[in-house]
Amino acid sequence: MDFPDIHSFNQIYDCIVIGAGIEGSSTAYRSAKLGYKTMLLEQFCLPHSRGSSHGPSRIIRYAHNELYYAEMMPEIYDAWNRLEEESNTKLFQQTGLLLVGKSGNKKVEERIQVLKAMKTPYEELTPQGLHRHFPDATFGPDSIGCIDKMGGVLRADKCLKCFQDQFVAHGGILHDEEKVLEILPGTLVTVVTNKGKYRAKSVAITAGPWSSKLLNPIGLEPPIKVWRVNVCFFKEKSIGTYSKWPVFFDATDSGFAYGFPSNDYPGYMKMGYHHLWKEIDPDERDYKIQGESQVDIEFLKKYVRRHFPGLEAEPAIVETCMYTVRASS
Repeated sequence: MDFPDIHSFNQIYDCIVIGAGIEGSSTAYRSAKLGYKTMLLEQFCLPHSRGSSHGPSRIIRYAHNELYYAEMMPEIYDAWNRLEEESNTKLFQQTGLLLVGKSGNKKVEERIQVLKAMKTPYEELTPQGLHRHFPDATFGPDSIGCIDKMGGVLRADKCLKCFQDQFVAHGGILHDEEKVLEILPGTLVTVVTNKGKYRAKSVAITAGPWSSKLLNPIGLEPPIKVWRVNVCFFKEKSIGTYSKWPVFFDATDSGFAYGFPSNDYPGYMKMGYHHLWKEIDPDERDYKIQGESQVDIEFLKKYVRRHFPGLEAEPAIVETCMYTVRASS
């Protein structure tokens, strides 16, 4: 194999980060900002939609089901605020987060208890309160709600680009379209790619769905698996109906429906469905999985018909994403 970049091999990096999704880009940014000589490698051309970090939006909130997640949030909100200031880019939109479920629903109650423990602003809603606040939805007479007032939307694509731009601004080296082929452990770790060889004192593997493919050859088997998830965009019958909505979680009997205000693509409301999926190979994510690939789409079509009369029930746009989860999930 030919490795033309001899100068890079002669350099020794403090850290090489493999995978330039949100985890890798933020890790590399922090490493470079602390003064470490850092390289960030990405197998695809940036930006891309092949992994887990693409798209216009992600949810941020205090309303987690476990207290230890919520206890991290003050520091996390501060970190996003600092990145906004450093990059002069608006990344967070405070919309609030609406939790919905039937009265007594454990998933909703757990999150309300976390909000109480954190003493963060929230508002519990009766069925009548739900209807009063959200007349454009029909949640049923036995549904209750809670608004996490600190919840909102992170502009995911912008977050990713800000981390990468600031990483480079702090002296980091970013290579995209460079796939890692082999990792050779040692006193110095050697990283072999399709374009060269590099050496570093440490390597951070933030490759998400591809992590097992990198780690298995060196005898490590992370307890993870990969799911493919569909995200649907439903067209508003009247543009702007749901543009002022909060992000929301609805604890249904079979899983979590979630959604965003209609701002990612104006006039279209983004929704997804948390469910247990079959494992996939990340390099074969676009192959059709018979039956299983449509479960969330069919669920969401029925969900929209039942709860969101201001939306067309057929998704106008369907995008895919991958989740890397515990093997026991």
